[in-house]
Amino acid sequence: MRCTATRPEPRSEPMPTALEAMGRTPNATQALPHLITGGQPGEAEFLALRDAGVEVILDIRDPMEPRPFDEAALVQTLGMRYYNIPVVAGRLDDTLMAAILEVLRKEAGVSTLFHCASGNRVGGALIPYLMQDAGMTEDDAITLAMRAGMRSSELLEWGTDYARRTSAG
Repeated sequence: MRCTATRPEPRSEPMPTALEAMGRTPNATQALPHLITGGQPGEAEFLALRDAGVEVILDIRDPMEPRPFDEAALVQTLGMRYYNIPVVAGRLDDTLMAAILEVLRKEAGVSTLFHCASGNRVGGALIPYLMQDAGMTEDDAITLAMRAGMRSSELLEWGTDYARRTSAG
């Protein structure tokens, strides 16, 4: 019996990494090997993220914030898991942080995009995850959170206070 299957043509371009797939997204950062953070990606970036192997989107924007497309529908159409946990200034509490950390921990090791509009809110919520789950010092976690786009002292305090109060030891 003879096999008549042909080999697929080699790709002329390598697959993008998840960080490369973010294109011009504001404050795109490779926070951890499996975790990309940043601001709001466009439709093209979501397609590229899927092609780069991203499986999970954690969006902490309020659903009422203006967007040029239906992100939840697009992400689900692309076969990725979508979580939305709205983070709104003035309503930062332990319950909200615990919900975000629950998703990050549930999806640990899975290629994930964690985003808001600019990366500011992501940075604040990222601090306890980096300290408690990735073993970073507070200074290193804050530095990475700032690289991810955090600019608000309120969000910095939310993340560091939560991490300090809930860390073992």
